[in-house]
Amino acid sequence: MPVRLLSSSILKWPEPETVLRTLHEWVAEITAHHREIVRIGYLGSYARGDWGVGSDLDLVIIVESSAQPFEMRPAGFDTTPLPVPVDLLIYTTAEWQKLSDQGRWQRAAKEIVWVYPR
Repeated sequence: MPVRLLSSSILKWPEPETVLRTLHEWVAEITAHHREIVRIGYLGSYARGDWGVGSDLDLVIIVESSAQPFEMRPAGFDTTPLPVPVDLLIYTTAEWQKLSDQGRWQRAAKEIVWVYPR
């Protein structure tokens, strides 16, 4: 997470290289324990390269299937090892395909940087 510089009120935000290196380490860890994961990618400011102080990491995880409701799925993933706040969206392959067929996520999907395709 961001840290204060000594007694200053200025926050130093992690460099994108640190965030992305830590993301790759986190992906390796969670994919070893969550075999249902098909793909993991990030989008938003880190994908566009216009991140800044306060930017979160927007992650999309595609899983084979899930019995949990959409809004409950992120609870099964510990994102605390990542150095910035995370917005985690978890879709099943069927949900992702349906959204793609409907044209939703079309613009954002072009921006996604996939870091774990299976």
